[in-house]
Formats: sequence, structure tokens, C-alpha cells
Amino acid sequence: MNILFTGVGRRVELLQAFREAATYLNKDIKIYGADMAGTASAMAFCDFTRIICGMKEEAYISELMEICRKDSISLLIPTIDTDLLILAENKERFCNIGTKVLISSLEKVQVCRDKNQTSQFFKGCGLSTPISVCDWNEYKNGYPAFIKPKDGSSSIHAYKIKNKVELEHYASQMDGYIIQPYIEGTEYTVDIFCDFEGNPVYITPRIRMAVRSGEVLKAKIDLDEKIIKGCKRIIHGLRPCGPITVQLIREKKSGIDYYIEINPRFGGGAPLSMKAGARSAETILRLMGGEGIGKEKNCIENGALYSRFDQSVCVKHGKGPHPIKGVIFDLDDTLYLEKEYVKSGYKAVGRYLDNEGYATEMWDFFEKGKPAIDELLKRIGKEWLREACLRIYREHHPDIHLLDGIKERIIQLKADGIKVGVITDGRPEGQRKKIEALGLGQLMDDIIITDELGGIQFRKPCDIAFRIMQTRWKLPFEELMYVGDNINKDFQAPRQLGMQTDYVRNEGGLYLN
Repeated sequence: MNILFTGVGRRVELLQAFREAATYLNKDIKIYGADMAGTASAMAFCDFTRIICGMKEEAYISELMEICRKDSISLLIPTIDTDLLILAENKERFCNIGTKVLISSLEKVQVCRDKNQTSQFFKGCGLSTPISVCDWNEYKNGYPAFIKPKDGSSSIHAYKIKNKVELEHYASQMDGYIIQPYIEGTEYTVDIFCDFEGNPVYITPRIRMAVRSGEVLKAKIDLDEKIIKGCKRIIHGLRPCGPITVQLIREKKSGIDYYIEINPRFGGGAPLSMKAGARSAETILRLMGGEGIGKEKNCIENGALYSRFDQSVCVKHGKGPHPIKGVIFDLDDTLYLEKEYVKSGYKAVGRYLDNEGYATEMWDFFEKGKPAIDELLKRIGKEWLREACLRIYREHHPDIHLLDGIKERIIQLKADGIKVGVITDGRPEGQRKKIEALGLGQLMDDIIITDELGGIQFRKPCDIAFRIMQTRWKLPFEELMYVGDNINKDFQAPRQLGMQTDYVRNEGGLYLN
């Protein structure tokens, strides 16, 4: 399943939530991130990155659709408000090319994006909401007041107003705005997730204890029944598709809940609710796989307190890089050619079947992209030997060789006082045989086969093997380099950790990029 996040920005936690969900469900997903400049921090956490024009440019939808076609995107997830209306308008076009957009209908998105419509919607649901006006001359509800763009987000150009003079000034700076009485009290965000038909799955209120630029820094899960009932009214009236966030303020003096706005997307703090047990990323993957979600167990941790922090990611190394004190190599198609191993394995299977000529036939199947051993056994009518042949292939002692110059390069690195190691994915029995055949046990300071750490979930792009190697060597990540042949898989974790990387392009490799 290929998932594309638009406006990916700083949504690292959201991407991590989907990757963790895929690991838990044993589903294979690829995460794509779209960005204008390619410098967004979350891009380092994607499997693939795509540069695209601005969301307000005329070519945006056509460029986005072309990405979805070429990359076979199954699900498109918007993450910022700028994207919502245009994606809702074109939702059907994406559906026609096989891409589901995780967004509500245009009519519903319009209600959410226009603060005046949102206010009327809340009233229609029987909920309290601040009385809004669209003309500063008509505002009569006292001060302090609050002014904000009618289609704004992230608290941009949202101001607390002390008097009429300030009100006139700020109103003159905006094309479209609403003015409301300022409400003092406890601020809540409610992370809501519905299935694709608008049925509620999770409703998770959290108190906004500290906020920066409209995004929560510290939050406490508070499963307040009064708020949950109010949100059920919103869901009943809106019938949203997927995630929405609702914001409200519980007034300090009266205890009345005043509903402020709805965002029809994942909020910036939505991963906090996921961590507390609202497993919406898992639910999305189940729904996309055609699985029923049944009755979700209410396992949200009430009272959980979360505090968020920033972490830097190097998206591009500058001049004068850190000195390299440790080099870690990928194995397959980096130190030797994987095709050499494949041919060696087919020869072993041919010998087992008492016909070495079968090796050539299996290689022909392999080059055509077919399961070679299965195809051969089917042709000769010996499918019952499949497990035995696979065991022979995986456990044979391979006839493989280091690429020209590799051994000399490793020896020189060690002579220069540089640590050398290998981090490789794959079945341990097969990888160990390769390491033995290549003599790497004597050449390398350290070798980690990720599957030996606890299974395939530790394979790249998981970063645990790199952290283990760094801990063993006691070197800063900035002084380590990873050398690999697969741009899309090998370098994600090293770049997130701040390591340097070197791409090796072997013309005979399986993963030419």
C-alpha cells in the first residue's frame, strides 16, 4: 500500500504512527511525502519524496494526480488546511485513477473552512458557540474580543483585541474575518476518527495545556463525557470521512462549553491521541485492506499527559563535513553482486534435482520476473519438492566474490584508524553464509543482521541496528557514514540520525535507482 502525505512539513509523529501501525498489523506500506522545496523535516522519514508546486498554483492538482498515477498511490492524506478545499473538489478525479483521498465531501469541508458556516453548524447541533459578526462596525459584545480570518488556521492572524481602536486596526488588515467575544477558560482539542461512512470510531478530548503557533506542546487526555456527547452531535450532523479535530473552550466562570472550530484533517497533536490508545492509523490500514473494524475496544488511557519536543534532522549536509571515523556498509549489491548469489543458488538447486542445466532455466525465469523455483518445479511436475528446494537455495554455501577494489578499500580504512562494519537485512542463515563466503568476518569490526535482532520488523528503514552500532563504537552519528545501493531503503534511517551517506551504483545490481 502506497500512502502519500501532502504538505508533510513537520508531521514526523504522524508518519511514525502509520509506520508503527503497519508493523503491528504486519502490512507492507510505503510512505511518500510531497513538498515544494524538498527541505521539510518530515521528508527524512518518508520512503520516497516528491517535489511539487504550491497548493495554490494552477498546476497543483495535475502534478499531484501524475504523482499518484506513477507511484500507484492507494491513499492520499492531506495534513494542512490549504489543501482541503481543492482536494475535496477533486476527490472523484483521484478516485477514478485508484487513489482514495482521506477527506470529507466538498459541502462538509466548506462548512469547516468558513468560520461563519461553522458557527451556524454548531448552533444547528444545539451546541453553544460564540456569537460572531463579520463587520467590526457591528460588533457590540464587549471586550476583550477575538478576531481571526474566516478561513484561517494555525492561529495565524488571530488576535485578542482590547478595545475598539485595536479592532478597527486589525480588521483593516484582513480581507475576510470574524469577531467574537473573547472566552477565557480551559481549551480542548478533540481528535475524532470516523470510518469512511461517517460512523465514529474514536472520540478523544485532550486539554491544551501549552500551545505554540496554534499547535499543542503539552496536552492531557480527558475523556470528558459532556464533551464526548457534544462531539457525537457534531458527527451526526457532519458525517465526516476519516479524521477531524474539534476545538472548544470551557468557560471558566459558567462551565459552558463554547465550540470554536472544526478542522477536517488530522490535527498536529493527533498522534498524542494515538499514543493514548485511539489507534486511528491502524483502523485506516484495516479499512483500506477491506477489513471490518468491528467493535473497537475502548482502551484510551484517560489522564495521560504528553509533552512534545523538537528534534533537528539534517536534510542536506553542507561544506566541510564532519570527519568520517566509522563506515558501515550494506551487503547485497554493495559489497558483491546479488545476482551472483542468485545464480549460485540456482546451481545448488539444479545439483539437488540432479540436473545442473536447470540453473540456466531458472535464471531465465528470474530475468522475466517470475518465481524461478516455482516455475521450474511446475514445468517438471515436482511441485512437492518446493520446500526442499527453497531450503537448499537459502542454506547453500554460495560461490560469490567481493567487488573489485572493495577488500583493498576496507583494509585501507582500517589502516587509517576508521571503524568498518556491515548492517544488512535478510534471512540470517543465508546472510551468514554470504558473510562467510566473502571473508567479511575477518575484515569487519562489527556485523549486524537486522533479522537477528528480533525479526523482519528490524529491517531498514528501522533505525535500531544503526543505534546499536553507534553505541558499540561510541562515535557521534555525524562521524558515521552508511554506504548502500538502494536510495529508497538504505538511507532513510541514517539520514534521520544525522549520519552521512554514500550511494553506490552497481550496474549489475538489482536496485538501480
